[in-house]
Amino acid sequence: MSWERNIVIKSQPEIDALREAGRINARALDAIRQLIRPGVTTAELDATAEEVIRKHGATPTFKGYPGPYPYPASICVSINEQLVHGIPGKRKLLAGDIVSIDCGSTFEGFVGDSAFTIGVGEISSQAQRLIEVTEQALYEGIRQMMPGNRVGDVSVAIQTLVESIGFNVTREYTGHGVGRQMHEGPQVPNYGIAGRGQILRQGMTIALEPMVLIGTSQTRVLPDQWTVVSSDGSLTAHWEHSVAITDGEPFILTLA
Repeated sequence: MSWERNIVIKSQPEIDALREAGRINARALDAIRQLIRPGVTTAELDATAEEVIRKHGATPTFKGYPGPYPYPASICVSINEQLVHGIPGKRKLLAGDIVSIDCGSTFEGFVGDSAFTIGVGEISSQAQRLIEVTEQALYEGIRQMMPGNRVGDVSVAIQTLVESIGFNVTREYTGHGVGRQMHEGPQVPNYGIAGRGQILRQGMTIALEPMVLIGTSQTRVLPDQWTVVSSDGSLTAHWEHSVAITDGEPFILTLA
């Protein structure tokens, strides 16, 4: 994909449609959040998300998404050292786990894409700090999503906060434009140089997603060909919102 050639500037009606897709996605994530506790299987979380998405007239964006083979579920459930793209199944959540939930909902042809990380029961202070820093990094990046700024301004805001704590951002997976397709331009890494990269313009819509690792920034893919884990087995976290660039403050599309 040529990210720069795949940038789509949205009209206000299109942004409104993205907002509705984002609202549905937020409802699905809220329903999952209420279910997370020790003993729940990741498949149960997936079934709940799909039920909520379809109840609101949308379809799960992730299900059947092209890859090494069509993605088999409605959400990604990534636990502990799993950074992204964990496939739901029989695995049960355990007290002390941290779990990242990534979800996409397509409504009337437009995609809402967002994610959060949460602890299961009581978690370690380091795990809690990781979750908090990753969420903070998301909002640091969003604050830079103003017309006239560049992608590098967003990226470096995320990187600076994360690395100031002693954690690392992934170098291999990025944020991205979102619209009628889940992956549009521009590509938005979680590291960069201020003043560099694509200029942000009103009408761009971007899924910004800090992916943070306590240890190494290096990752590997498990034999299922989807699940990405930290190379050293250290804890990871992932937060994401889809955001519209306006003529003023950035507008988060994926809030309930």
